[in-house]
Amino acid sequence: MIHNPLSTSSSSSHFKSHKSMISLLLALVFATATLFPVHTATAQADPSPGAVQPYNVTEATISDMQQSLQAGTTTSVELVQQYLKRIQQYDDQGIKLNALLTINPQALQIAANLDRERQTSGSRGPLHGIPIIVKDNFDTADMPTTAGCVCLQHSIPDHDAEMIARLKAAGAIILAKSNLHEFAFDITTSSSLGGQTLNPYEPHHYPGGSSGGTGAAIAASFAAAGLGTDTGGSIRIPSAFNSLVGIRPTVGLTSRDGIIPLALTQDVGGPMARTVSDAALLLDATAGYDADDVATAYSVGHIPSSYTDSLQTDGLQGARIGVAYELFGSSAAEKSVTEVVYGAVHDMTRLGATTVPIQIPHLEQIMKYPSLSGYEFKFQLNDYLNSLGDDAPYHSLDEILKSGQFMPTQQESMSKRNALQSLDTPEYKDIVLNRTKVTRDALLQVMADNDLDAIVYPTTTEPAAVIGQEQHAGDNNRLSPFSGFPAITVPAGFTDNQLPVGIEFLGRPFDESTLIQLSYSYEQGTHNRKAPPLTP
Repeated sequence: MIHNPLSTSSSSSHFKSHKSMISLLLALVFATATLFPVHTATAQADPSPGAVQPYNVTEATISDMQQSLQAGTTTSVELVQQYLKRIQQYDDQGIKLNALLTINPQALQIAANLDRERQTSGSRGPLHGIPIIVKDNFDTADMPTTAGCVCLQHSIPDHDAEMIARLKAAGAIILAKSNLHEFAFDITTSSSLGGQTLNPYEPHHYPGGSSGGTGAAIAASFAAAGLGTDTGGSIRIPSAFNSLVGIRPTVGLTSRDGIIPLALTQDVGGPMARTVSDAALLLDATAGYDADDVATAYSVGHIPSSYTDSLQTDGLQGARIGVAYELFGSSAAEKSVTEVVYGAVHDMTRLGATTVPIQIPHLEQIMKYPSLSGYEFKFQLNDYLNSLGDDAPYHSLDEILKSGQFMPTQQESMSKRNALQSLDTPEYKDIVLNRTKVTRDALLQVMADNDLDAIVYPTTTEPAAVIGQEQHAGDNNRLSPFSGFPAITVPAGFTDNQLPVGIEFLGRPFDESTLIQLSYSYEQGTHNRKAPPLTP
């Protein structure tokens, strides 16, 4: 029988038992917390003489936390404790965001070890002892990696994904793994294992996807920052819908090794954070060459000593920004987003940029091309499953389909992908070769002709839809994956009914530094992000 967490059949009880497991883990973690004494900070006014307030992690930046950790006014153990309290309060209770799938049962022990390391040998760097949440399609050797599917709920890989290994080496704590749209197929974040994730700004609305669990979790301050993956828009759409910063790096800047694939030609992993500075720190930790992903060889020589060097408040002064007005929505459903983005363009001029109306060559031809997720998924998923060895619960997409252990709404799209017999077809080769060339040439030409530092447009053309209604995001998100060029979305404001809106900067390959400079200046000149009022 197919397990569907949205039905009232036995699959519903499966979902409840899964959430009970998370609650049990939380209870065990809190019980363990008594083993580790915590130095708490007096961050707020004491309610009574001698009272000590716990460290307030809500909306805290990574640099804020590092300052307190260095000063000894908080510990990594306490950071983990405070985030776990928020998870218990808002993910499992209260508005029940359903953002997370697995809590790391070793999180407090890891935090205690990192606290001791800080005292004995010093800090490893900006991420030392900082809790991070990652999308559950990144391999983790100490927790299940499921892609949101019940078919993989007990699958624990032997090795961490390269990006996870780099985070751990930097001293980050992988606090939890987040829900995603099952196998990253769609933009509403529903799965057979985790159910429907809610938007913390308006719980009756979608959080975007497919990295919607990370988006909702970071917006609600369940961790300092997070990782998502992006094949067509899966970092940027949920970042826009949750008033976050999301970076889709140049293909080859970060390793795809150990990420459950959707379409490796387009897949990338990248940061999702509440601030540009936090996203830059995660990019610093995760970018670089990996011998297990040959695409990262292209990054050699193109990575700065630190992306944080580009955090310049006056970064828009003298910049030339191409505004792709043809990507602005004009329908009634798109009007609320378009108005906000027009305001964002005005703010850029106020902050010193020259905004140039542009037309992207061959745009209609580019947008007619499909995503490669409909082609590559079967073959690359089968490769991934086989890489798990004898521990793999299934060895092919065909076996998963026969098991029935997946979300029923995925049946048609999974079966269609499974029917493909080969990638050795003229259609596939045309997409890989010609789509990429046309898109890259068009973007580089318009940037060269107009002497542009970046191109901007709405991240999505519509805001988050009501759950149960069809979610449209537009096709703007295609330019980055079709070209392989980097893009960053930053909060542009809110619609009249308080739904977040994002604006996207797109740049030249491996020029993330310029995008960070421009977006940081815009962020600091506007301060558009507001915390969700429902998760104070």
